[in-house]
Amino acid sequence: QLQTVESGGGYVEPGGSLRLSCTASGFTLHYYAVGWFRQAPGKERDQLLCFTSTDNTLNYQDSVKGRFTASRDSAKNTVYLQMTGLSPEDTAVYYCTADSTCRELRERVLAPGFRSWGQGTQVTVSS
Repeated sequence: QLQTVESGGGYVEPGGSLRLSCTASGFTLHYYAVGWFRQAPGKERDQLLCFTSTDNTLNYQDSVKGRFTASRDSAKNTVYLQMTGLSPEDTAVYYCTADSTCRELRERVLAPGFRSWGQGTQVTVSS
């Protein structure tokens, strides 16, 4: 499995913004799709979007569409998730993972028994 590390989480007030990073280890992220997920307390992990190797975005959650934007910095081997208009409902641990395509990524993480998640990064939105 391609190893990625999430960072950039923290505390933010409602209406604020954060930028999360997904950095690759041991491979060139530029050639892969990256999926962003989150898991709120007491809820299942949900996929937010997939950022393709050609820098297109597939959205999976209407609640973040227009507020969350993915981008890539190939020089830093990193994909970002820029989050704006944050609300307490966005409080969660955020995860990223990479694969050859968005389809393969989604099939892998949805397979029964898949548990190869990283540590994630905590985002807390509160006043």
